[in-house]
Amino acid sequence: MIRGEEKRRTCGRKRALELYLHIPFCVRKCGYCDFLSFSAKEEQREAYVKQLCQEIQTVGESVKQSASEYEVVTLFFGGGTPSVLEPEQIQRILDVVRAHFDVREDAEISMEMNPGTLGEGQEENSRLLGYKNAGINRVSLGLQSADNAQLRILGRIHTWEQFLESFRRAREAGFSNINIDLMSALPGQTEQSWESSLRLAAELGPEHISAYSLIIEEGTPFYERYTGKGEKDLPDEDTERKMYERTGRILEEYGFSRYEISNYAKVGKECRHNLGYWTGVEYLGFGLGASSYYNGYRFANTEKMALYMRADMAKEDALSAVRGEMHFVTEKEAMEEFMFLGLRLMAGVSLDGFEERFGRPMEAVYGEILKKFCGMGLLEKGKQRGGWRYWLTEDGISVSNQVMCEFLDPEIGPFA
Repeated sequence: MIRGEEKRRTCGRKRALELYLHIPFCVRKCGYCDFLSFSAKEEQREAYVKQLCQEIQTVGESVKQSASEYEVVTLFFGGGTPSVLEPEQIQRILDVVRAHFDVREDAEISMEMNPGTLGEGQEENSRLLGYKNAGINRVSLGLQSADNAQLRILGRIHTWEQFLESFRRAREAGFSNINIDLMSALPGQTEQSWESSLRLAAELGPEHISAYSLIIEEGTPFYERYTGKGEKDLPDEDTERKMYERTGRILEEYGFSRYEISNYAKVGKECRHNLGYWTGVEYLGFGLGASSYYNGYRFANTEKMALYMRADMAKEDALSAVRGEMHFVTEKEAMEEFMFLGLRLMAGVSLDGFEERFGRPMEAVYGEILKKFCGMGLLEKGKQRGGWRYWLTEDGISVSNQVMCEFLDPEIGPFA
């Protein structure tokens, strides 16, 4: 068994655990996407589901044999596009999870869906009901833009009108917790067109909106198309900043609160799965390329499909064959992650929480950095939620990556 850190987050008397299930398939890869995803035939998808189920079973049995009890508090189907799988396949995966893990009755079970994969009319109704009956209780619909011209540029396989129909049918199927994904700083996008997409999405009344800026990743078609001579097609930094600043104010009009740098929710509808990532809850990732943070170690499955598929997942030693190096998270790294990830949240980081976890005052470890950023107006200290905390100011959010990176190595930080 793996030895790990003594202090861990708990759920009652049990340790809280999150599960991530990676479905790497999509109908067509979007031009901006650098995620581990690709198209596959029906028989390949079915073979993958069987292998995934066997991995879940073997790992679940190993977890049951560990010294401490775990309780699964969230599950997340990500991709790729999980909705390319049939409802029956999602049902089988969740049946295996429930059979081999202790899943809390009110666990949040999220699934990413693409409107272009749900079919039309009665077929769409049937698929959505199938996913709900399987146990999915939170849906994340990938809209990205309400402008059909921008959707074509992105390479999306749906239109705004198809999205509207999918959203309506998801409500009819009984989904009461829906997220909409949106992207800003798109090629040719203006502040006005971004605001239009934002308002159209908010007027639908979802419980959650994720609003991210487009990042041009090396190795994608967009990298070739929009770097160098093509840069003029993208909004400049000043326009992008204005888009971000307007986002929070606009969504506040519709009853959304920003609880994380790029995420907005109605009261009580924050994504519990992502909150777990940002606050240090342990998680196990299943499937191709999936990452884990478990028992004090970080590790990830192989991104090579052939290697993943030929492993005998029924044997526990096969897991070693599909995983890369297991990295033990040192106390120094854990403290860095506490600061780096926690500052993504609008509530910031708790001084009491830091000392309870590490046995040392936060200001004894990071006092000089905290003082410097407070002096620069990028961090603020105050009482929230019954205790003293530090959080990013509006100015700090605009340079959040630079601020947070300094906690990783204060010797060489950008503000040193």
